[in-house]
Amino acid sequence: MVAGLFGRDSSVREFSFLPADFERVRKLIYEQAGISLSPVKLDMVYSRLARRLRATGCGSFTEYLDRLEKSGGEERQHFINALTTNLTSFFREPHHFPILAGHLQKLGAQRSIRIWCSAASTGEEPYSIAITVAETLGGNLSRVSIVASDLDTNVLETARQGVYPLERVEKLDAERRRRFFLRGTGEQEGFVSVRPELKAMISFQRINLLDPSYAVKGPVDVIFCRNVMIYFDKPTQYKILARFAPMLQPDGLLFAGHSESFLHATDLFRSLGKTVYGLAAAR
Repeated sequence: MVAGLFGRDSSVREFSFLPADFERVRKLIYEQAGISLSPVKLDMVYSRLARRLRATGCGSFTEYLDRLEKSGGEERQHFINALTTNLTSFFREPHHFPILAGHLQKLGAQRSIRIWCSAASTGEEPYSIAITVAETLGGNLSRVSIVASDLDTNVLETARQGVYPLERVEKLDAERRRRFFLRGTGEQEGFVSVRPELKAMISFQRINLLDPSYAVKGPVDVIFCRNVMIYFDKPTQYKILARFAPMLQPDGLLFAGHSESFLHATDLFRSLGKTVYGLAAAR
């Protein structure tokens, strides 16, 4: 299958890209980030990594991968960033946010509330969580802390800035835009910035979900891990879920993506419907 894909347009490629090179890429990204690359991703891999070859002055994929395997370092992060897919928007999969609001209302004034958004991408998801917190709890936000993490350092920097083109928020209702965003003027015309009170709730940090332990310490009340498990095989998914489970409060919630199912981990999590999970032990 992989060999067949190489016959399509390899003669017009700028760099030689052999089946063995692609297999090395698949092995490295699986080891470093847990991502299982399908053979159909071959053209995407070539396109994204060719930019790194140009940036590093490598004349071939073999040379680039040799350098990556021997030294790694900063280039290893560039490699991971290049192969990480980031697709997000404000209030993506909107059915989850009323469920989050209901959970926040249930927690009420019982304790400080801690939320981990484990695939923050460019920040739209953690800021959507923060907006839901503000709308649900009003001005009482000092009890709430949100950790927003991602593997990709480039998207995390965008998230920290919290500045977006105006069209990114156009689908939000006017009240949300007015209450939670500042509209840019002058050189910032055409952009909006997330208001400081939302930013104050969130701390951003790089976390690799393959790490044996996480900088986020439990217990947390909510974990968002949406549309990232689809890039992992089932054994890797289970390994990550086994690390999530002891981090959650007994009544904590795990939010997954619409195409993700954890039926292979029913000893850890039980479905509450709408791709929301609770701890199996909390039955």
